[in-house]
Amino acid sequence: MADATILVIEDDLDIRGLVVALLQRAGMRAREAADGRAGLRVFFEERPDLVVLDIGLPELDGWQVLDRIRELSDVPVLLLT
Repeated sequence: MADATILVIEDDLDIRGLVVALLQRAGMRAREAADGRAGLRVFFEERPDLVVLDIGLPELDGWQVLDRIRELSDVPVLLLT
């Protein structure tokens, strides 16, 4: 999955930073968002190849974000709990 774009939607800065750093080290392009609304904006702008999604998010929770993503896409989503 080299050159893949991965969107990390996670409100915890330390966890988000670690996941993004590991993805970048593996040669992937990582985009990030700190809440559900920002995550959806990035998702629709970037059309990532994979989403890493936290369930407990401010604004929209992870389940609501997943519902919106599924309305238009079947992109793989990994849930963080």
